Amino acid sequence: MKAQHITELLVGLAAVVLLARLLGALARRFDQPAVMGEVLAGILLGPTLCGDVVTGHLFPAGTRPQLTALATVGVAVFMFTVGLEWDVAKAKGSGGFAVSVSLSSILLPFGLGSALGLYLLRQHHSPNSTAFILFMGISMSITAFPVLARILTERGLEHTTLGTLALACASIDDVLAWSVLAGVTALSGAAETGQWHILLIVPYLLGMLFVVRPLLRRLRTRSGALAPAGFAYVLTGLLLSAAATEWAGLHFIFGAFLFGAVIPREQTAQLRAQIHDQLGNLVQTLLMPVFFLTAGLNVDVSGIGLGGLRDLGLILLVAIGGKFAGAFLAARGNGMPARQSAALATLMNTRGLTELIALSVGLSLGIIDRELYSLMVIMAVVTTTMAGPLLRWLLPRRLVEAEAARESASGGVPAGLRE
Repeated sequence: MKAQHITELLVGLAAVVLLARLLGALARRFDQPAVMGEVLAGILLGPTLCGDVVTGHLFPAGTRPQLTALATVGVAVFMFTVGLEWDVAKAKGSGGFAVSVSLSSILLPFGLGSALGLYLLRQHHSPNSTAFILFMGISMSITAFPVLARILTERGLEHTTLGTLALACASIDDVLAWSVLAGVTALSGAAETGQWHILLIVPYLLGMLFVVRPLLRRLRTRSGALAPAGFAYVLTGLLLSAAATEWAGLHFIFGAFLFGAVIPREQTAQLRAQIHDQLGNLVQTLLMPVFFLTAGLNVDVSGIGLGGLRDLGLILLVAIGGKFAGAFLAARGNGMPARQSAALATLMNTRGLTELIALSVGLSLGIIDRELYSLMVIMAVVTTTMAGPLLRWLLPRRLVEAEAARESASGGVPAGLRE
C-alpha cells in the first residue's frame, strides 16, 4: 500500500468519525437515536449530495478495499453483540403474546413485500427471481432490536409492560427474520461456493450448541468475570464462526450472530457485560461509521425519476402499513389497549441498522440492484426516524409515568395480558 493511499485512508477515516459524531449528537437533539445521525453521515458523504467527483476525492478507489474490510469487521462484531444481547427468556416471560405479535408482524409484511417484489421485478432485474421476491418480503419484515431497545431506554419504557413485550416481540422477530434471510442467502450463495458446502451448516450448528457452548462456560472466573485471555478466545471464535458461515455459502453475519447467541446466559451477566464493553467503543466510534460510509457510497437517489418515486411510495406503504397492521391487530387481539397497541406497532416498525445490514447482504449477492438498494435505505431511515415523534404523540411522558406507577402497584403485567 503506497504512502499516498495510507494518508488518504487515515484522513478519510478521520472525516468519517468526526462527521458521524457530530451528526449523532445532532440526531439526539431532534429526539432521534444517535445511530440515525451516523447513517445520514454515511449517506451525506456518498454520491447523492457530494457527487462522484467530491466523493471520489474524499475516498479514492485505492482506499475503498480497506474501508470495505474495516466495515466487514465492524458488521461482524456488531452482529455478535446483537446475538450476545438476544435472550430467549424475554420471549418465554410474555407467554403467547410475543409469539402471536411477532408472527403477525412478520407474516403480513412478508406476504405484502413478496407481492411487491413480483411487481418490482419488472423494473429491477435480478438473476434469481425467487431469491429477489423472498428478499423483498423479509426486508419488509425486519425489526431492529438494538435500535428498539435504545428507544425504550431513552424514553423510560424499558421496565414497563409495553417495553417488556416490545423486547420480547423483537427478539422473536430477530430470530425469524434472520432465519429466513439465511435461507434466501443460501439460495443465492450456494451456487457460487458449491452446493455441498451448505450441507455442513447442520454439523456446524450442532458443534456450536454442544461443543462450543460448553467450552464458553469456562471463560468466566468464580466471580463471574471474564477469565484472563478470555477476550482473545471470544474474538477468535467470533471471527472463525463468521468465516465458517461465509465459506458455507450463507453470510458471515449469521456466524457472528450465532456465536454471540450461544454464549451461556446463566450467571454470566458480568462476563457478557465485559465482552460488550471491550468491543463497544471501537465498534461504535470507528468500525460502524465506516460501515455507514460504505453503505452510503452505494446510495444514489440523484437520478431517480417519477418511476423511482412511485416505487419508493409503494415500498413505504407496504413497509409501514404491513408491519404496523400486523403488530397492531395481533396486540389488540391479545387484549392490549388501542393506544399501547399502536405504540407497540410503531416500535416494531423501527428497522435502522439491522435493515441496512440485510440490504447490504442483498446488494453484495446481486439480489437487488443499486437503485432499489437506495430506495430501500430511504425506507429504513424513514421508518426508524418516525418512531420517536409517533411514540411521543401516542405516549406522552405523563402517561408513561402513570402507567409505570400502576404496574408497580399491581406487581407486574396486567391480567389481560397474562395467559
